[in-house]
Amino acid sequence: MNYLPCEEVESNPEINASTAVIWLHGLGADGSDFVPLVGELHLPKDKNIRFVFPNAPVIPVTVNNGYVMPAWYDIFELTLDRKIDTPQLRANAEKIHQLIEREIERGIPSNKIVLAGFSQGGAVAYEAALSYSKPLAGLLSLSTYFATSASVQVDAANKCIPIFIQHGSHDSVVSEVLGQRAYRDLSDRGYAVRYESYNMDHTLCAEQVDDIRAWLLERC
Repeated sequence: MNYLPCEEVESNPEINASTAVIWLHGLGADGSDFVPLVGELHLPKDKNIRFVFPNAPVIPVTVNNGYVMPAWYDIFELTLDRKIDTPQLRANAEKIHQLIEREIERGIPSNKIVLAGFSQGGAVAYEAALSYSKPLAGLLSLSTYFATSASVQVDAANKCIPIFIQHGSHDSVVSEVLGQRAYRDLSDRGYAVRYESYNMDHTLCAEQVDDIRAWLLERC
């Protein structure tokens, strides 16, 4: 299997990992971007959570004048709704499914696997989580948008997946309007969705990290 290259960190490698978090970075970053967060979560020593940080392919990005960079999909227009290369997004969601399957093969049940994604990575995480054929532990959506809301083929296995949406109230890259829109959309579909807004731009803050820790420990 030709898996996406990944960075991996275990919160306590002295014991076997019992849960996994697959975390997708944003446009122009790479798998190392969120590695330092693992230490900042101050997870308990009595469990080991394996964090998997895949690297996006390197492709030209239209809105950045065709500059080649790590990206989960091309963006054609930076309007509020964004015009994107949806087939690329779906192809990479399938690559995330492969990483989930790999974690299952390594002994982690699907219902102990969380998908997380920041910005562009979050759009892929929405597609990957909701279309996956086995129940997942949760979906963490950070400063992102539900790009395939109108077309995602939701699998019944994840109709009840817990979803936590976090967004900055001053986000200058992905407007909070889009995070709020995803919340309303998913709530209307019957999902258990939690939404939190933070006094920040397109980034993470300490209060948010505390909330991520608590939420992950509930799932894992």
